Amino acid sequence: MLEIRAAGHEAAPHLSCIASTRKDLAEQLERYRSNGIRHLVALRGDLPSGLAAAGELRHASELVQFIREQTGDWFRIEVACYPEYHPQTRYARDELKHFKAKVEAGADAAITQYFYNADAYFRFVEEARAAGIGVPIVPGIMPIGNFAQLARFSDACGAEIPRWMRLKLDGYRDDAASIRAFGLDTVTALCEKLLAGGAPGLHFYTLNRSKATREIYAGLGSRV
Repeated sequence: MLEIRAAGHEAAPHLSCIASTRKDLAEQLERYRSNGIRHLVALRGDLPSGLAAAGELRHASELVQFIREQTGDWFRIEVACYPEYHPQTRYARDELKHFKAKVEAGADAAITQYFYNADAYFRFVEEARAAGIGVPIVPGIMPIGNFAQLARFSDACGAEIPRWMRLKLDGYRDDAASIRAFGLDTVTALCEKLLAGGAPGLHFYTLNRSKATREIYAGLGSRV
């Protein structure tokens, strides 16, 4: 991230509190601030396999509060939210409760886990507004390039791949070109629907592969 900032670009480090001490986090925050970084994504993070201790801060809301205590309003802080629910969420009402706690701790905006059902996003935003959560909620977008990889990610993070999409993608088998073409059409249509419905922007999960994202962006044209 410091290399990106040094090259003159905006940078938004993802800061996780898992397995970190307050001292570690404070030093990292000061490093970012001294290099002119003003945008953070604050996450709880996943506990690595075999690691017994979660760290001194156990929840993203605690991390957001800690950042505010250490740095005031220096950073614009974004947090995660889950329209189709975090895989560890037992009750739907808990998802909004945890999200609201992050906002009340000082989060400025949120980025959702990726999804392919636009109605899940619109329903989640409506419920968030009804719960008094007013921050921008930016939909997370995952381009489709490798179905096997996407299925693994989705099963792990709780993002639903609609049955009709799974059947289509599975039917292409090893036809990578058809998978990419289907993914481009499907995800571009999803983005169009989200923007038309009032989404404040789009956040792409590129997995360090920008081609599909650039193609979707070009397909959206002046709408973004």
